[in-house]
Parts: sequence; structure tokens; C-alpha cells
Amino acid sequence: MKLLAALALMLAIPLRALAGDVVIDVRTPQGAPVANAVVTVAAPHAGPIRFGWPYRMAQHNLQFDPFVLIVPVGADVTFPNLDTVRHHVYSFSAAKTFELKLFGHDETRVVHFDKAGVVDLGCNIHDNMIAYIVVVDTPYAAQTNAAGEAVIRGVPAGARGVRVWHPYLRAPGNAIALNLAVPAEGQVRQAVAADLRAPPVMHRMY
Repeated sequence: MKLLAALALMLAIPLRALAGDVVIDVRTPQGAPVANAVVTVAAPHAGPIRFGWPYRMAQHNLQFDPFVLIVPVGADVTFPNLDTVRHHVYSFSAAKTFELKLFGHDETRVVHFDKAGVVDLGCNIHDNMIAYIVVVDTPYAAQTNAAGEAVIRGVPAGARGVRVWHPYLRAPGNAIALNLAVPAEGQVRQAVAADLRAPPVMHRMY
């Protein structure tokens, strides 16, 4: 009887997931924080991937907003034009080639992204407009903030491959790969030195 009671108690207590947090601090060799770097962790997962931010790439003040957007494979991304001029958005990237021909103020177009990779965006009218959509096949993804820090929570414990990407990073594919041991609880923190190229010089067009 005591054995049955003990077994019932064990079944009633949920097993704690063996997972930890990954914190990546990206800085230039001079120590300046690097924003807009995308950090991904390769780890097993189940079910569809969903992120808490909108899958939206607006055109506003003759710029794309945001500069870098992370979306999962299979996402539909909206492209609203908030400017009073028309835009012609395109990409020739291997992960997604598309063209959104001239559309005007308060008009929105939608693009389906079905392949992982980096999608470079441009505007055929305004050469100063550039942005990037990073399509990922893992739920363990985050972008560095103004302080250069990305936090990815609940990564399954174990040896994990980590990838740090930035559009101006001086590295093959604009990315650095590293391996981390994710703890069963708590966090692992890793500093990454990112040597960046200067952004391209763009002439603002009105």
C-alpha cells in the first residue's frame, strides 16, 4: 500500500525539464556592443515554431523596419507601405527570390518564406533601403539588443552548436560557429568577438 502511495505521488509531480538558458554577448574587438546579430542554437524540438514578435517588414521613412527580422520556416511576412511614396521590394537571395512590384501608401503585400536562410531585401526605387529576413528552422533563436546581448531560454541540455550571424560580420557566410555545453538548469554565457565591416554608404533618396 505504501509503495502504491509513493508511486502515485511521484506521478503527480511533474518532471522538471532538463534545459538551460543561453546568453551570448556580441561585441567588436574594441568592446563596443553589436546589435542586430542573430543567434541560433541547434537543438531538438517538437511542434511548430512560433516567435512572439510580428512577422512584419514595414517600409517607413524610406527605410525597412526592422533592419533584421527573424521568422520561422513557413512564415507569412507582411510588407506594409507606411510611406507616401511607392516601393518596389525585391530579393535575389537563394533562400527566397521574389518581387513586390510598385505598391503605394497603406498597401500591404505578403510573402511566404519556406526555406531556411538569409534573405537580403532591397527596393528597386530607393537604393538606400536594405534589410534582412533570417528564416530559421529552430525555435532557439534571438537577436542581440542595443547592449549586444541575446538570451535564448529553455534550450535542451547538452552539447549544442551555436551560430552567430550579422550582415557585416567579417567571416564566411557572415557567421561564426561555436559549441556550448548547455546546463540542465541555470545559464551558460559566452562572449563573442565580432569584427564588422563598415556598412555600405547609401545616398538617401526622396
